[in-house]
Amino acid sequence: MFTLDTPSLPHILGILALISYVITLSPTILRIVFPQTRQTGIPKFLLKQRRLIGIISFGFAVGHGYLLVRQRSIDFFDLKTSWIYIQGIFTFLIFAILTITSNDWSVKKLKKNWKKIHQLTYVAIFLLTWHVWDKMSGHWTYLTPIAMILMTGTTVLFLVRMWMENQGKNKTKKPVARNS
Repeated sequence: MFTLDTPSLPHILGILALISYVITLSPTILRIVFPQTRQTGIPKFLLKQRRLIGIISFGFAVGHGYLLVRQRSIDFFDLKTSWIYIQGIFTFLIFAILTITSNDWSVKKLKKNWKKIHQLTYVAIFLLTWHVWDKMSGHWTYLTPIAMILMTGTTVLFLVRMWMENQGKNKTKKPVARNS
């Protein structure tokens, strides 16, 4: 029999972390996949607030992880347990690195490396999608469909964005002259 559980505080914090993370990804996705949104000013506003929203997302993720670890008495020194939560652990580590380097000082000190570090967010998209599908499958709450649709939709839109950017790069390349 299929039942929906009432979401607990850790799950609510998890969905808030997920929503705020998706908001940090939205400016570039909107600008490229839906260029007409530029006229609304929404991508520009979200871009200006991206760091703050990302830090808020990390705060929600810390709360989510902390409460689940306490609730379930998770022992990360047990390899079997660590393997079960591997996607969440790596996603959390990526978010920690992104949060620690989300300041002007890091941008100045890391220069080109800052952008490379922040490209870890693209790895996090896939890890987080895997985490949501793996951990919420079979443990449905009212938040499960929202989380699954949000992450799957964001991942698909990210892939469309990457494809569109690649198509644009291919169009701007000049054909190579061949000597016959």
